[in-house]
Amino acid sequence: MRSDVIVVGGGVVGLATATNLAERGLRVRIWSRDAVTRTTSAVAGALWWPYRIEPAAEVGAWALASLRMYGELAVDPERTGVRWVAGVHADTVLDGLGPWAKEVEGLRQLAPEEVPGPYRTGLAARLPLIDMPVHLTFLRSRFEARGGIFEQREARGFEEAAALAPVVVDCTGLAARELVPDPGLRPVRGQLVLVENPGIEEWFTAADESAGETTYFFPQPGRLVLGGTAEEGDERLAPDPATAAAIVARCARVRPEIAGARILGHRVGLRPARAGGVRIEAVPLPGGGRLVHHYGHGGAGVTVAWGCAERAAELAVG
Repeated sequence: MRSDVIVVGGGVVGLATATNLAERGLRVRIWSRDAVTRTTSAVAGALWWPYRIEPAAEVGAWALASLRMYGELAVDPERTGVRWVAGVHADTVLDGLGPWAKEVEGLRQLAPEEVPGPYRTGLAARLPLIDMPVHLTFLRSRFEARGGIFEQREARGFEEAAALAPVVVDCTGLAARELVPDPGLRPVRGQLVLVENPGIEEWFTAADESAGETTYFFPQPGRLVLGGTAEEGDERLAPDPATAAAIVARCARVRPEIAGARILGHRVGLRPARAGGVRIEAVPLPGGGRLVHHYGHGGAGVTVAWGCAERAAELAVG
């Protein structure tokens, strides 16, 4: 069956884009190499926050559009996987953020004595925290409820999709490095540890960009997600035991009870960072078709997914 649009890539960016297009009344098909719960998006700790993403001039609007969507979805957290949760961004000052921060209700600079662990600056916030396996399953269902078709199918180029639809949207993440090809894409490795939650109800983050380390914990249903790393150019997908031990130790400096929490598992994902930031651009295809590139979201694909999807969909419909 011929489609109006084929979206290549079934992570959060591809699903958001395909859903936007389907809700405009188009016949949309997703080609995804993996099941939605096996994509890179499924690994994400998934706190809404513009982290490791460019271009700065565009990110704020994209992130705020997504924040509004997550606010709507949070009314039914069991179905959508989206919840409002309070927490602290350590080593962060309000004046150091972009104009978008003024639109985030409840952001508050903390006094030094209010910041947990060995930190002395930080922000308090109540933000969307997303259980990604649940959320991705919900997005697929929402897409299919609009008549969309999800196919687990690997694309080895865009020509085959272009023969079946006049518009192809490239949401392939890091794979666009070879498919486009785009040498500006690079992996940023993130490793996580899943533990039994010892009773922690608030999230916490702190980043040391120079060391390629982050310290965070996110209370998700049935687990506490500990992180993490930001290792540029590292493509190892196997968890590293020494890295896992260091992650637990850093998190335990903030909440000591984490040190004794039983480990449930390990996760590794490769963030698709790109020199110059997110690429959302339409290019012509032979025969009069259109290819819309939509990749390079770095560590903030969840944060900007819906704002970027709107822009990519506008290019797709011409």
